[in-house]
Parts: sequence; C-alpha cells; structure tokens
Amino acid sequence: MRIQLALNVRDIDEAIDYYGRLFNAAPHKRRPGYANFALDEPPLKLVLFENPDAPERINHLGVEVFDVALVREAGARLEAADILTESEEQAVCCHAEQTKVWSDEPQGLRWEWYVITDDAPEVVPAEACCDGQAAEAAIVATAGSTVTSAPVCCDS
Repeated sequence: MRIQLALNVRDIDEAIDYYGRLFNAAPHKRRPGYANFALDEPPLKLVLFENPDAPERINHLGVEVFDVALVREAGARLEAADILTESEEQAVCCHAEQTKVWSDEPQGLRWEWYVITDDAPEVVPAEACCDGQAAEAAIVATAGSTVTSAPVCCDS
C-alpha cells in the first residue's frame, strides 16, 4: 500500500525535472500532460497533471493497494460509514485500467482507494483524458452511492 498525491502543475516538463531530482527517480509513466512516479521509498505514488489553470494545486489524494479485494473492503467500509461517493470497475484512467472507490471529504477534497488492474491498456479511450477535464461517463445510482462503468478521468 502507498499514499497517492495527485498534483496539478503549470509545466509538466519542469515538474518532472524537479520531482525527479527531489526523489532521485525517473517517472514510472510519462504521457503528454501526465506523469507518475511510483516510489518505494518513501512509499508514494506521485501523479502530475499538466493543468496550468487549475484553481487548486492538489488534484486529489488516494491510497494505492495491490489487490482488488482490498478495494472492495475499503468500499464496504466507506459505504457502512456513509461516506462512499462513487465506485468504478475497470475504468481506464491515468493511462491505466483501475478498480476504485471514491470518497469526498466535507470540504470537497477527493480521496480514492484503488488498484491498477492493467498498467498499460492497449487502447486508451480519448475520454480517459486525465488532464483536469472531466470526461462524460455513464453513471448509475445504487443504494446511496454511485457506480460508474464508463471510463472517466481521475479527477472527475
């Protein structure tokens, strides 16, 4: 398990250079307007979105786990606590396929609990934008939470 910190940055190249030197690491994944560092020490998934006009620097926070059962357990726990906002099954997001659950804290900060099920899907739909703009998604309300089956951006 590791904490995820997703940041909006003005310039992706400048941010990659800085964080690469800060953590003495190369990005795990690099795409236009997007990069992530999967660090073991400290255990951190640092995600960078080039989004110069974002009103906030923090895009969202998360907990990356390595077993889908842990996502399901987190979802059940969040639902029992009445703070589950959304569940996604195998959504293409951040240039990876993921299963995740979301919770929005009272002041609006988004948290996700997720597992990557395919780190490099062959086809990344255009709507999996991950650039700070929400993609359209098919959303079905169930039992006070939301289940999303279509791909959406990480910050939708």
